[in-house]
Amino acid sequence: MTQPYMDWDAAYRQDTPPPWSIGEPQPELARLIEQGKVHGEVLDSGCGHAALSLTLAAQGYTVVGLDASPTAIAAAAAAASERGLTTASFAQADMTAFTGYDGRFNTVLDSGLLHALPADGREAYVRAIHNASAPGAALYILAFAARPFGDRTPGPSGFTADELRDTVAICWTVDEVRPAKLYGNDAPAAGGPAALPGVERDGAGHITMPGFLLSAHKDN
Repeated sequence: MTQPYMDWDAAYRQDTPPPWSIGEPQPELARLIEQGKVHGEVLDSGCGHAALSLTLAAQGYTVVGLDASPTAIAAAAAAASERGLTTASFAQADMTAFTGYDGRFNTVLDSGLLHALPADGREAYVRAIHNASAPGAALYILAFAARPFGDRTPGPSGFTADELRDTVAICWTVDEVRPAKLYGNDAPAAGGPAALPGVERDGAGHITMPGFLLSAHKDN
């Protein structure tokens, strides 16, 4: 089933950051960086405000952030310029059909994009990031588990572990799918996920939601 269209750029034009823009990399991906799992030139796929890109650039990585939202891309570029991070660059792109980066990236990081795409655009997206990756490239996707907000609350439908694996395995070799948590801003709104009684909180201004971290690689 195709998900309803969402105006992602409108989410970034609000006075407050969208729930997923937590001002730092998702902890699951931050751990990958700490563990030395990120290497070479990096694609931050669906970068948004690009806290992940900025963190990587500050550590010396060359990183390209792509996102469909021109507002988010402008904010990310401004933040990189302000911090003097010359190894981070940003561009607006349709993530299901972007071109121009064939064989370029050694690591691809997806911090919650795949689950937000319409179901009928996911295969094209997985193939697009595959085309942009170098032989042997590593892929890490952080995605919601199925119905993370319950059946009555709007939001991405998410995946079972098998669904996530099968979606990516059309052209990548999947190494692991394991349970993970996604973090969002704890800003209660009527009917929003932070207002739900079952949502967990970390005590540091975030809600946490169930998901998976998929690890895969592109064959040589």
